[in-house]
Amino acid sequence: MKKRTFLSTILVGSVVAGLGVPALAEVPFDGPSAGPTAAEGKSIVVLAGDLKNGGILGVTNGVEEAAKVIGWDVRVLDGGGSIQGRTAAIGQAMALKPDGIIINGFDAVEQQAALEGVVAADIPMVAWHSGPKIGCDAPGGIFANVSTDAMTVSEVAAKWAMEDGGDNVGVVIFTDSTYQIAIDKADRIKETIEAMGGTVLEYVDTPIADTSSRMGPLTTSLLQKYGASWTHALAINDLYFDFMGPALASAGIPGDGAPLAGSAGDGSEAAFQRIRGAQYQAITVAEPLNLQGWQLVDELNRAVQGEPCSGYITSPALVTQEGLAKMGDSNQFDPDSPYRAAYTAIWGK
Repeated sequence: MKKRTFLSTILVGSVVAGLGVPALAEVPFDGPSAGPTAAEGKSIVVLAGDLKNGGILGVTNGVEEAAKVIGWDVRVLDGGGSIQGRTAAIGQAMALKPDGIIINGFDAVEQQAALEGVVAADIPMVAWHSGPKIGCDAPGGIFANVSTDAMTVSEVAAKWAMEDGGDNVGVVIFTDSTYQIAIDKADRIKETIEAMGGTVLEYVDTPIADTSSRMGPLTTSLLQKYGASWTHALAINDLYFDFMGPALASAGIPGDGAPLAGSAGDGSEAAFQRIRGAQYQAITVAEPLNLQGWQLVDELNRAVQGEPCSGYITSPALVTQEGLAKMGDSNQFDPDSPYRAAYTAIWGK
């Protein structure tokens, strides 16, 4: 399995001190260089966990872009952020009798019964963030689970907080126990903070699908409880910070004031805008969402033809305001590498 273990810094500027991360101007594509040419005339379905989630939306856009190149038809079904919605989407996908299915942004264990029907129908599946096992032969009949190394992402976010805050760092961690990978990420953040001498003030389990209604009251309550000792907010996804700002503003806290927010994924457009404007988010550890969409199409092309999974694991990037100032108007981490040309060549297009 081909795996990058260092943090990509393409176009994003400074990185956390002490990580031993090289600063790179550009990086060649380090993914697969060979594989099966395009299977012709395929129809696939993307099962999106919640298209309001910027990470899921970014990956979906990448899938659609790649599908045009490989020559496949794509149907996107939105689970709408609920378990029932995702179950219904799987049922709709089965009715369409696709050649392949992409699970995009939800835990396969949650939908185990429904996905058993997909396996029984012999429909190849690939996934983005479907569980803690990354790469080939993920549980539940998934051919490949595409992701960065979630534990690396968590450690980078935690180390940023410790380097940023110096002494007396007090962290509140936001996660969602609906997803095993979210629990694992939050646990690693907690372990890293405490190992470096910081304090985890609270470990908040709140559904990511309910952030619009929950984060305002939660933020107000936490400010009242911890006051100035709450120096940093770390979450397993940018979406938590979409709805924290108004409560902080109401408390008289400026956009660049404490608690400073950092996300261990995914690098949404909204997060980039907040970081760029110093408006209630300082960093995100972003994934190359568009590239991962292309990878999902490539892995599915391998699966439908009975070829081995590529084993490619992409690298994340620490996105800072300083780095974004060098990126012009871009609000997405899209590596400056020739991945589009590489996959196009593999597919013979």
